[in-house]
Amino acid sequence: MPVYEFECQCGHMFEELVPMNTKSRQCPQCGAQEAKKILSACTFELKGGGWYADGYASTQK
Repeated sequence: MPVYEFECQCGHMFEELVPMNTKSRQCPQCGAQEAKKILSACTFELKGGGWYADGYASTQK
């Protein structure tokens, strides 16, 4: 199960480990049932030389 971020109408944001098809959760701060799943910024980042710089991008045959 993935971790998703949710935001409530009261402004509280929280993360929770839930099944993929979960649309909303109960807010732990105010108790509202309508805390909606939000789109989060991806934290995946490629740094350094990596596979692309190590020869996969070369046109040599």
